Amino acid sequence: MADKTKKLKIYQIVFAVLTLAVMVIIFIFSSEDADTSSQTSSSLTKVAVTIIDKNYYNEPPAKQQEIWHQASFIVRKLAHFSIYAALGFCASIAAGRRRLFTLRSLGTVVFSFLYALSDEFHQSFSAGRSCEFRDMMIDTGGAALGLVISVAFMGIAGIIAAKRRKKDTEY
Repeated sequence: MADKTKKLKIYQIVFAVLTLAVMVIIFIFSSEDADTSSQTSSSLTKVAVTIIDKNYYNEPPAKQQEIWHQASFIVRKLAHFSIYAALGFCASIAAGRRRLFTLRSLGTVVFSFLYALSDEFHQSFSAGRSCEFRDMMIDTGGAALGLVISVAFMGIAGIIAAKRRKKDTEY
């Protein structure tokens, strides 16, 4: 049993370090000025516009601009959602195995919201960037999804481990 507890603690430490790494990545992205941030997302936007409109490059310039604007918005918001989903996932596993509706789960979401709040405030000091409440909510939604995925992941891992232990004791 002590070996199992030690393994769990190691996983929690690894995911605490991953949580810090995701936080650093978010901080770095938020430090970019508006032009650099746009360049960062433009390669993904290029892919998105060709998915949204297969005929994009044959559209009139005004239509291309409208499609680009919409795709850019979607890509940027998905980037917020995705990186905070990674934060929520890592922070949740670092918090340890538990059920979904617990104080530790709530703490993970609150932690992610507070980091999103501080991140948006930090971002407002970067040239051409602003603090957006909508982005904080998107970030928190991503973190909540990351938490749900992590709890499901930990539950499945627990079931597999229990089956392995049962199988080992049968022999």
